[in-house]
Amino acid sequence: MKIETKKPVVIGYVTGYSGLINVDEIAAEKLTHINYAFVNVKNNKAYLDNEKRDVENFKRLNTLKIKNPNLQLLISIGGWSWSENFSDAVLTDSLRNGFAKSAVDIIRKNNLDGVDIDWEYPGMQGEEGNVYRMEDKMNFTLMFEAIRKELDVLEKETGKKKWLTTATGGFPYFLTNTEMGKAQKYLNFINLMTYDYYSSKQAGHHTNLYNSKTLSDNSADKAIKAYIKDGVPASKIVMGIAFYGRNLTLTPSSQRGLGDTILSSANSYGKGYTFLKDSLINKKGFVEYRDEDAKAPYLFNPTTKQYISYDNEWSVAQKCDYVLKNKLGGVMFWEYSSDKKGYLLDQITKSFK
Repeated sequence: MKIETKKPVVIGYVTGYSGLINVDEIAAEKLTHINYAFVNVKNNKAYLDNEKRDVENFKRLNTLKIKNPNLQLLISIGGWSWSENFSDAVLTDSLRNGFAKSAVDIIRKNNLDGVDIDWEYPGMQGEEGNVYRMEDKMNFTLMFEAIRKELDVLEKETGKKKWLTTATGGFPYFLTNTEMGKAQKYLNFINLMTYDYYSSKQAGHHTNLYNSKTLSDNSADKAIKAYIKDGVPASKIVMGIAFYGRNLTLTPSSQRGLGDTILSSANSYGKGYTFLKDSLINKKGFVEYRDEDAKAPYLFNPTTKQYISYDNEWSVAQKCDYVLKNKLGGVMFWEYSSDKKGYLLDQITKSFK
């Protein structure tokens, strides 16, 4: 008898805030889920900030089911800029129930498949000005319970499975302000944002799988182990992949890039992987290196002292291999349009074949 092994999920975040989505640019057959970013939290409810645009985008995304009938479409609520009102919105039972209803109403009206919560971050600052409080720890769990209840109602109405996922901090400290072991019971997947790691002093990696020999900082492996220890089943953990680079300018005396001293962080080359591969990797004075310990690439320009950290096909293959070996839920990436030519998504497809 052949044992069915579950194929890993491939969750792509697609942004609506940049305007109308061109679905011809989305390889729907290579994805299992699309998370639409973002839905706002306003007056303690899930809120479409630009309803006309968002509803049109939902219609467009739904047409992708012609190409891939199994594709699941979720709204992602929050994000870095819109997480400030979560703490207030889920403070009491009645507020949580109202918030849950408002979130599920959006997917009911627009024929979608689920809700993803991207609260950055319960019990800690996140973006400056965010409301956060000690009670977030418990309310985070209770919020998922309330949303799950509403989704169960919708499941009965439609006879279709409805998903509840969350994007969480890809670092162990996130676990001190949440009850992930309890919260996971209500969740299908937990998408670890194992990217945007940075240090203030030395140039490191922003989306490394393991620790670097020279710098022991955050890593995907460290976060995943911590989540499992906290009671999250490996099969619900989804590893984050960065489809974009982060760049730094290092001090004039920098010789090698990795581990050298940071002068400033800049955005001039904070672009997507298609741009990096086509225009910068081993071009214009940039040399690509591999940190074999961290399983992470980086670019360094010895003349301009620019340093860029990112994921490439090699590091993505390493991550997918890790997912398969450790029987994780799959991978997710931020964000689709950063790699227009699909270099990294093609690698994910190849790795999971």
